[in-house]
Amino acid sequence: MRSGGSHLLSPFRWTWRAGSAIFLSLLLISPSPLAGAQTSGNSGAAQSAPQNDQKDQNIPDAPSTVQPSQPPPENPPQPAPEPKAPPTQQQPQAAPPDQEANPTPPPPVKVRTVPQGGETKDKPTGQDEILTLKSTVNQVIIPVTVKDESGHLVNGLTSKDFTLMENGKKQPLNFFTSDPFALSAAVVLDLGMKDVDLQKVNHTFPALEGAFSPFDEISLYTYSNAVSQLSGWGAVGQKLSAALDSLRNVRGENNGPPITGGPLGPQGPMINNRPVDPAAPTVYTPVQPARVLNDAILLAAVDLGRRDTTRRKIIFVISDGHEYRSTASYRDVLKVLLANHIIVYAIGVGGSAIPGYNKLEKLHLPRFGYSNILPKYVNATGGGEVLAELTRSGIEDAYTKALGDARNQYTMGYKTNAAATGNYRTWEVLVDRPSCRSSIRPCVNVYAPDGYYPAPPRK
Repeated sequence: MRSGGSHLLSPFRWTWRAGSAIFLSLLLISPSPLAGAQTSGNSGAAQSAPQNDQKDQNIPDAPSTVQPSQPPPENPPQPAPEPKAPPTQQQPQAAPPDQEANPTPPPPVKVRTVPQGGETKDKPTGQDEILTLKSTVNQVIIPVTVKDESGHLVNGLTSKDFTLMENGKKQPLNFFTSDPFALSAAVVLDLGMKDVDLQKVNHTFPALEGAFSPFDEISLYTYSNAVSQLSGWGAVGQKLSAALDSLRNVRGENNGPPITGGPLGPQGPMINNRPVDPAAPTVYTPVQPARVLNDAILLAAVDLGRRDTTRRKIIFVISDGHEYRSTASYRDVLKVLLANHIIVYAIGVGGSAIPGYNKLEKLHLPRFGYSNILPKYVNATGGGEVLAELTRSGIEDAYTKALGDARNQYTMGYKTNAAATGNYRTWEVLVDRPSCRSSIRPCVNVYAPDGYYPAPPRK
């Protein structure tokens, strides 16, 4: 029975095992309906997930029950590069109407210049030499002082109030100003004066320094029988003060009458009023010492001619005006002054300050020199008048007045074609004052140079 029963059940057992195996194979091959349900239920979440969650194509699949998994390739295929679009030529854009009418100019060419004088000069042709006209044009500057009848400066005038004549011909002005100028002043001090006058001047040196401004430049000259320059050009300071202090111990000439006889007389040594040398001539006229005022002004004028032309150049003389035995003549010195546009101002001390002395100063004896030559220099260069003072306070006031007039002048200029031939050219400066109806007593006095010598242009 057992054997028979076992034979009956064996077909059934095999059939059940075979069916179970087929059923399991179908489950593994076909998707599960539950998985499909879960997929359909989570469809919204799957759509919202980013694409980065998808599996990379290079990652191998999970092992399958149907076919065995294969190993990943050693050299995975690279993705084909995306084809690049062929380059297209840029089409020119249509320019705006304004740009079409006015095209943009090309950028400027950089030009480098050579240093001055380094360029190659073209040789002029014959035609160029024929058409070339040479003309000498010089700028002439004239300082003018205008004072009323009381001797005070007249302010407020304009260029329309002045008329300038050169050799009788009216000249158009191209420059006019009433602004003050910085000074280049040469102070010339006479050491040959009487000692009493020289010591009086020595006590006024602080006032002389105070009359200059910090913008002025000064140089100090002294003279008697020779000329010397004590200080170079510079502003008021310790150097000028030291040069003036060194003159305090300098003594002038004898204050008394001249000695014509005795042991100290000019005739030589004497014993019992008889000359030691009987052959020596008897001299009764005192020997006049040399006073080289012309040479002193000439040296100062030559130095001033080298100073800056933007400054007003003056020579400030403190002297009694005596001139004797100078190498340079008055005419030669005046030519240098007028060629360099230098003005002479003077403070007359000693005998030249005595009232009524100006009537005798016009006398000139050839063998005795000039008794007072200062007015000739002052009037010819347009300085105005010689300020004659006897007292110490008067000399100090004269410093301020003279330098104030020199600094506050009207300055006018014009261009001239006059060649530097040495010919003297005269000036005449007229001031139009409609309120002045009297021709006998003019309302204003004009102080200007009488003329000038055309100087060659500076190199």
